Amino acid sequence: MIEHAHRSASPIARFGGQPIAMAAAALVLVVLGVGSIAVWRSYTGNAPETDRVVATRQLQARTAQASEQLVEKTKGLEATQQESIDQLQMVQDQLLTVRRLLAAQQADTRKLSEQVTTLTESIDGLRQSFASAQTSEPAAPQVNRKRSAKGKSHGVKKANRSRGKSRA
Repeated sequence: MIEHAHRSASPIARFGGQPIAMAAAALVLVVLGVGSIAVWRSYTGNAPETDRVVATRQLQARTAQASEQLVEKTKGLEATQQESIDQLQMVQDQLLTVRRLLAAQQADTRKLSEQVTTLTESIDGLRQSFASAQTSEPAAPQVNRKRSAKGKSHGVKKANRSRGKSRA
């Protein structure tokens, strides 16, 4: 029975007594694995390190290109912004000029309005003066002014007739 228990023990337990042989076998397996990987890479020409280097360089190139594009776009935005600032300044200058012209025009309008008011008052004064002068003149000279030279002689004849009637 003792023999039977010894046989059912694990294979590692069998090598437990020979650690040097076990270490040598493990070393041989590792060397064979590394050698087979090296042979496989050289045979296929497919090296992950080379792919990684190429991928890294492509990524760096894309990053540099993106940076250059950003710089160009930034410069374009700066130029556009400067143009906008210049246009805004020009519009502000024009607005200031228009405001000055409007203020001058309003001042001229006020002066002209005052002058028109003064002239209107003067004309009203002259009309009143003329009207009062007409009412203060005698009625007879007004009639003479309205008649022509022919009418004046007719008026004299009429006056003579009325005198003749009053004498009779």
